[in-house]
Amino acid sequence: MVKIGVGLPTMQETEKLGPDGVARAARLAEEAGLDSVGAADVLIGDGTLALESVVTLATAAAVTERVKLDFGVLSAPTRPVAMMAAQVQTLQYLSRGRVRLGVGIGGFPGSPFWTAIGATGANRGRAADEALQVLPGLIAGRPTQVGDGPEVTLAPGTAVPPLLVGSGTGDAALRRVARYADGWLPSGLTPAQLKVAVDRLRELADEYGRPTPFVHVGVHAVLGDDPEAKRAMEAQLAGFFQLSPEEIREATVSGSPQEAAERVAAFAEAGAAEVGFGIDGSDFLHQIELAGAVNAYVTQG
Repeated sequence: MVKIGVGLPTMQETEKLGPDGVARAARLAEEAGLDSVGAADVLIGDGTLALESVVTLATAAAVTERVKLDFGVLSAPTRPVAMMAAQVQTLQYLSRGRVRLGVGIGGFPGSPFWTAIGATGANRGRAADEALQVLPGLIAGRPTQVGDGPEVTLAPGTAVPPLLVGSGTGDAALRRVARYADGWLPSGLTPAQLKVAVDRLRELADEYGRPTPFVHVGVHAVLGDDPEAKRAMEAQLAGFFQLSPEEIREATVSGSPQEAAERVAAFAEAGAAEVGFGIDGSDFLHQIELAGAVNAYVTQG
């Protein structure tokens, strides 16, 4: 049965919801029966509103008991790997093992934030590969050599969270997923595009003698009757993902809970084990309630 999660309000929604928005959304997602809440690295430094993901998920952890806490994703080039491991280990410990660690190479190279912290767009794939290699040992509390430096031992060691890689569908990216990851975090794909990529991911996992990583696809969503928000979402994503209007409709979720459940089913048929809604509707908290209704339709089959 496909599972459903939601992204937390970390960007422009915060202007309306205020400092309590993340906590309210996380509690509501858990009450609505959703499986996970997530946050991503979207730090640009040009005045764009964006809450930092580790602190966001720590806030969600403090007010919930059950939902998984998804990094979708932490940007490897912007975080020293030992610090990333320490933050994730601490959150895993305090949340009693609810973290799922998404790692990627994305973000905004050349932005004021990246420049200010000394991150560059060069060798991003290498940074992700090195992080994926050493994060399990660091989080588990095992002595682990980080780069050319000394061994590092972090405590208290915790269960290593599932490692997921956020990426596109290129062969190098899918090889990284197949080689290191427990799961894959794609976004901006139609079900047909997802199926092609999942088939290739399965082939690559077989080459490495590993199980095929599970697929948690990110899908932008406007639920219920909100035509203005739906038009705005489709217009923005058409340019960002370079998809046709028809492909945008297939790559997003909208409409009533029953209609949205049918779209979720299409992604599940293409190979997705989980669907994470990036909410674009105008009433963020009501959108979470509607996501719970979508989940009820999916659960009932």
